Amino acid sequence: MNRLKGLALVSALLLSACATRPVDLPPAQLPPPTQPRAPVVPVEPPKPATAIQAGVVISQPAQLNEADAAEALAAFRISCPSVVSRADKSGLASPADWSGVCAQAALVPPGGASAFFHSAFDWVRVGDGKAFATGYFEPEIVGSPVPLPGYVPIHATPSDLTRCALPDGKTGRGRIDENGQCVYYFSRAEIEAGALNGRAPIIGYAADSIELFFLHIQGSGRLRYPDGRVVRIGYDNQNGREYVAIGKLLRERGILPAGGTSMDAIVGWMRANPEEGRALMHANPSYIFFKQLTGPGPLGALNRPVTAHATVAADPNFIPLGAPVWLGVDRPEAWGLWIAQDTGGAIKGANRVDTFWGAGEAARRTAGGMSAKGQALVLLPKGAVARALAQR
Repeated sequence: MNRLKGLALVSALLLSACATRPVDLPPAQLPPPTQPRAPVVPVEPPKPATAIQAGVVISQPAQLNEADAAEALAAFRISCPSVVSRADKSGLASPADWSGVCAQAALVPPGGASAFFHSAFDWVRVGDGKAFATGYFEPEIVGSPVPLPGYVPIHATPSDLTRCALPDGKTGRGRIDENGQCVYYFSRAEIEAGALNGRAPIIGYAADSIELFFLHIQGSGRLRYPDGRVVRIGYDNQNGREYVAIGKLLRERGILPAGGTSMDAIVGWMRANPEEGRALMHANPSYIFFKQLTGPGPLGALNRPVTAHATVAADPNFIPLGAPVWLGVDRPEAWGLWIAQDTGGAIKGANRVDTFWGAGEAARRTAGGMSAKGQALVLLPKGAVARALAQR
């Protein structure tokens, strides 16, 4: 308003000057210069870090297929020795809560799995309940116990990998450098260039670097040696670097279409473009260190065997490890009841899960093409949610 008045005054004075004489305006009467406004940057609210922050609401149970429920019950029983004695990051249930339902699970008669999951648990929605499910499997690749031409090493955990206060101020996996400072651990590109020489045991060799890269993503797998032996290896540690999904990079760069980033499509592109494929692998700085496994199945985050068609990897800040998870998604193979028994570098946030499909070519095809959306419900011991919400 003041600026409009100033402009009107200037116009009037200039018009009067035409009839009489020029008038010098005092500087104070000149309109103030327009000041550029600073851009308004929208401030996004912080993302929830736990299930409690995301919001937890008790919901109606879904109908269960008895065969599917029985498979989930068998996997749930495998988790029980771990969940009854470990702290839960989500804060939704205590070891005592799990002790009660695990005791009930041991007594469920044949044909009673569905009734057990309906009677012993509260079914809850975390956040908006919108689920996104991918898939993983146990790959089998050609390997060797000794170095062969063209083969690449498979490393165990390095001796200098430690937890320390990193340059970003957070405590995480890193190493102490020659100056005694905690620094980030070597990236994938640095490791493949030889940074681990003398720092980490080698537990075997892989014939194909691309197949080994995807074994890193899966977290466990099998090595088939020239003499026919099959050795199972599994996750032991990680270099602390952020996981970057290369399928997402290929979509963002317009190399592969949004619906065409299955594992087979990615591998095909990498083989057709070896130099670009190597650079793409290096764009994911995360690197997995393995250990040799004995016994049944690959081990999940509970240090228990995971079960094909029954195990999911989840974010333990939102879904307690050991908890049943019901998925109502647009892929019928993934619809039904699963047990959260594993974690993953890319599996972050509420209702984000990775379904496990076992080993073999069928498992590879299903897991590699899995991208399902829908709803998720988490099953928690009766009464646990009410206590958790009351104690916030």
